[in-house]
Amino acid sequence: MKQIDLQPVTGMSPVIGLLHAMVRFNFLRLKQAVEGLTQKEIDYKGPKGGQNSIAQLIRHLTVVDLHWVYRLQKAGVPAEYTAKFGPMYNADGKLPMVKNVPLQTLLEDYEQIQEMLKEVCLKLDDDELLKEVPYENGNTAGAFGISPIIAATIMLISSA
Repeated sequence: MKQIDLQPVTGMSPVIGLLHAMVRFNFLRLKQAVEGLTQKEIDYKGPKGGQNSIAQLIRHLTVVDLHWVYRLQKAGVPAEYTAKFGPMYNADGKLPMVKNVPLQTLLEDYEQIQEMLKEVCLKLDDDELLKEVPYENGNTAGAFGISPIIAATIMLISSA
């Protein structure tokens, strides 16, 4: 198994720094995985056109992380971000269509959200892990609320 050395950002509390490093690692790994793909490849929706494209998945990850930026601040996502990136899901509960958006643009947008997440994490301390985080639908999540991010990170790291 490949050994991975996660490097927390200087100034972050230890556990939050490690969690942020895991999220950052996954982002960098994603960038590497899609490097060089064509517009046709990132817009491809499967042989029958019913699957999610790479572009849709990248945009969805961007929107999910954007929501975490504001959840961690106990705030709603500002309308200008929803207008720019779209909703997490469309009215049918599926990922919104993303087509003809250059890969570079998708990755730059995601990088912007990654930087916002970093700035939020720099302001948190490890005690925040025990607090509840509000969701848009009125529910809350305990233990920092990023367990899906952590679970996905652990799965990706273990497959590296």
